[in-house]
Amino acid sequence: MMNVSDVSRRKADCLEVDILVSPRSNRSGPEGFDEWRRRLILRVKAPPLDGRANKEVEAMFREITGFHSEVTSGHLNRQKTVTIHGDPDRILEILGERTS
Repeated sequence: MMNVSDVSRRKADCLEVDILVSPRSNRSGPEGFDEWRRRLILRVKAPPLDGRANKEVEAMFREITGFHSEVTSGHLNRQKTVTIHGDPDRILEILGERTS
């Protein structure tokens, strides 16, 4: 069984999380893991138009963790990397609670 530490990388002042976005979902939130792609599955209601899905992803991680979050790669792709700025240990702890 996968957990957040399997799909993330610790940096000095942030955590990078690899995600797979499912846009135009009927609800938003974490939906488990894609073990083959080694990514956290994240459902968003927004369509993938004009960066709306990316904005929802950033807002969702900010709401879940309380830390500034930004999509740092995969802007035009369903497979993205989100950088969450803050204490990586605390971020992992919070995300672990929300995705288990």
